Amino acid sequence: MKLPFRPDLTGKVAVITGAGGVICSEFAAVLAECGCKVALLDINAEAAEKAAARAGGECIAVQCDCLDKESLEAAYRTVNEKLGKTDILVNGAGGNNPAATTDNEYMTPGLHGAKDFFSLDPKGLKFVFDLNITSAFLTTQVFAADMTERGGNIINISSMNAYRPLTKIPAYSAAKAGVTNFTQWLAVHFAPCGIRCNAIAPGFFVTNQNRSLLFREDGTPTPRTGKILAATPMKRFGEISDLVGTLLWLVCDEASGFVTGVTVPVDGGFASYSGV
Repeated sequence: MKLPFRPDLTGKVAVITGAGGVICSEFAAVLAECGCKVALLDINAEAAEKAAARAGGECIAVQCDCLDKESLEAAYRTVNEKLGKTDILVNGAGGNNPAATTDNEYMTPGLHGAKDFFSLDPKGLKFVFDLNITSAFLTTQVFAADMTERGGNIINISSMNAYRPLTKIPAYSAAKAGVTNFTQWLAVHFAPCGIRCNAIAPGFFVTNQNRSLLFREDGTPTPRTGKILAATPMKRFGEISDLVGTLLWLVCDEASGFVTGVTVPVDGGFASYSGV
């Protein structure tokens, strides 16, 4: 990938969770290209290893469950031993779950279905909240402790759902709103320690988790895709390359050294369009 600009991150250590996924695996490659030593954390060891191999540079794959503090502490020890103390933390682990997703966009009065709002399993809601918020909380607890003495940079992955909740996915939308709020809280709390905390809020990108909602098995777009593109002024899905400039800006202290507590939308104008 051609980088829009290349900050010198030589010698810095970056830890990325959810690094086996589409977006964060690319983030790992980008940071490695800028000189970072990168630890790719993922519960799926094979995905992390493949992403580390693709990223090149000084990258290691570390199997880690971001909802298990002991697993995170073991990952922390591995990272410190092999790469050094963390300078950049990207909390990318997250996602949705079918158990917290309704089949219908709107409730029909008097008509209940198999997967309407009232039949959603509370365990599904908890899982999605844990996956997005608790994972960021625990990972930050473990990896940001060293930053309090030396400064650092935390980047969370939020979503445009944090501002405009989508139909069908109440847990995911609420969880991402929590990520944005948590980002602000961390920015204030850690400011005296020289730690900046910001978030990136992607608009609509095609990932492994949402592909089945956007495209049928034969590759044709679903009605939901039509609605998304109709509400996106740039009339396309985002590409991972569209996120890279924002990532590089946020990790570069010379470019964004006075920026903390913000969530940056990268959404093709989705948040600005009223539909009229």
